[in-house]
Amino acid sequence: MQKNSKKLQNLETNNQQPKKGILLVNLGSPKSTKVEDVKEYLDEFLMDERVIDYRWFFRALLVKGIILKTRPKKSAAAYKTVWTDEGSPLIVITKQIQQKLQKIVDIPVEIGMRYAEPSIETGIRKLTEQGVEEIVLFPLYPQYAMSTTETVVEKAKEVQAKHFPNIKINYVKPFYNRDIYINCLAESIKEKLPENFDMLQFSYHGVPERHIYKTDPTKTCKIGDCCFKEDHPSHQYCYRHQCLKTTELVREKLGLSENQVKSTFQSRLGKDKWIEPYTDETLENFPKNGVKNLAIVCPAFVSDCLETLEEISVEGKGEFLHAGGEKFNYIPCLNDEDRWINVVKQLCEEQLI
Repeated sequence: MQKNSKKLQNLETNNQQPKKGILLVNLGSPKSTKVEDVKEYLDEFLMDERVIDYRWFFRALLVKGIILKTRPKKSAAAYKTVWTDEGSPLIVITKQIQQKLQKIVDIPVEIGMRYAEPSIETGIRKLTEQGVEEIVLFPLYPQYAMSTTETVVEKAKEVQAKHFPNIKINYVKPFYNRDIYINCLAESIKEKLPENFDMLQFSYHGVPERHIYKTDPTKTCKIGDCCFKEDHPSHQYCYRHQCLKTTELVREKLGLSENQVKSTFQSRLGKDKWIEPYTDETLENFPKNGVKNLAIVCPAFVSDCLETLEEISVEGKGEFLHAGGEKFNYIPCLNDEDRWINVVKQLCEEQLI
């Protein structure tokens, strides 16, 4: 009788556990390639104080008074080159990740975007409508940056406080140096590497140098000097260090020499000082330095998007070949590869315990 009573108590305890769910969060995309839709998206994106970190008045002057006057038309043309029948590649691939993950976990999985729809608020609401009380929110960025992981987390906290005060949210931390991720990325790259190549370039999304200092609460970062020091206190906040560490760990897994890899940073905006070296300048200089057969990967992204499909595999390829390069091999992101889905599952499960 006592044993049965204990079993009943355990069952009641289990039944009282909050229902859990997963929210995968990516950057976002315009809802179409129409100039007005691209303008709406860019307005939300560039007015984020963690993307362009000027005071509101000067940010609005730059974005609304200058950038949005000309850039939406140019960006709309770029989006048209990568748009699919199903829509934006970033949204399509994120949905594919969601669908594959849902098949191997027994809790609800939804997606949200930091900018545009489906928003973080939409994703959380969909989970709550399924009875979810505790969410594992996964920012789909391997490295930590103010304009990626931080803005996702802060936006989610804002939405939570305003609309879902009774929901608990656990966040998946940056995973740039986790063995499960490095092994996954290295295996994916290895399968796609050409048999012969002169250089494997790791092109990461760039950020202004001041972002590195702003995200360092230890105030110990000195860009360049501390990136390769062991256990430096700024490393958990330093985007540049985390990118270079990703390259180093993957290089070691692939058995390549230091001379066979190069880390660079793309997508500069404006005239501010951004972290170096720059991807476009490197691509133009490679051929004159003997790099004719290039392989390039973009590990700041887990899903192919405008910055990989157009900026690198189209625009970057053109720059390299025009400068005298002979072969340009773009290596796709992890996208919905099964091994990556298993990594996502494992990283989420760590927050479900």
